[in-house]
Amino acid sequence: MKVVVIGGTGLIGSKVVTQLLAEGHEAVPAAPNTGVNTLTGEGLAEVLDGASVVVDVSNSPSFADDAVMEFFRTSTTNLLKAESDAGVAHHVALSVVGTDRLQGSGYFRAKQAQEDLIRDSGLPYSIVHATQFYEFMKGLADLSTVDGTVRVPPAKFQPMASDDVAAAVCRAAVAPPLDGMVEVGGPEALFLADPLRTALSAAGDPRKVVTDPEASYSGAPVDESTLLPGPDAELATTSYADWRAAQQQ
Repeated sequence: MKVVVIGGTGLIGSKVVTQLLAEGHEAVPAAPNTGVNTLTGEGLAEVLDGASVVVDVSNSPSFADDAVMEFFRTSTTNLLKAESDAGVAHHVALSVVGTDRLQGSGYFRAKQAQEDLIRDSGLPYSIVHATQFYEFMKGLADLSTVDGTVRVPPAKFQPMASDDVAAAVCRAAVAPPLDGMVEVGGPEALFLADPLRTALSAAGDPRKVVTDPEASYSGAPVDESTLLPGPDAELATTSYADWRAAQQQ
């Protein structure tokens, strides 16, 4: 079947395209650099012609509160309208574990707006809530840096490899619509500070990582379990240590 992957040239999207092609599907990457722009609508009708499934793994180029809200509202509205016009049978979106619990953050308010638009669209859909990616450790450290020190709350999370995120998205894309949400995460619950220290040390980054009870996560207050998936989550098997070892080969 034809699957159009919005954000299909990015970290997750390119892996989704590769995995779906390997499974024998027609997977089409769609992004501004392929002539498809969900903010303006450019190229949407053409790329969706004959598509059975649309997978949206796109992300905002800016995380500023107003910009990220505008991105997800406009992009999702345009995409869902184009899918309805094209007769697409299944919309799959990648979101984040804990989105509904992180509404103190502008980014997560925007992701919640995206999810609400999907649920209210009337289109068959599946939302994949994934935990943070191992590849995002430096980015998370950057977001948490204050005066040269990385400050994170004493919270646990259950990060996973981007390959495993992509595999979960692919499973959702080829399965019947859930008209609901599935959670996926990594195999281990870790305190935020620990993998950040490992990642920065491996990169030769001198920043100190400290646990600060007053620190937020992307601007939102969290407790120890806010970022963790629920008991019914699908857990991948790639540990952070194994992933790091594979990067060094």
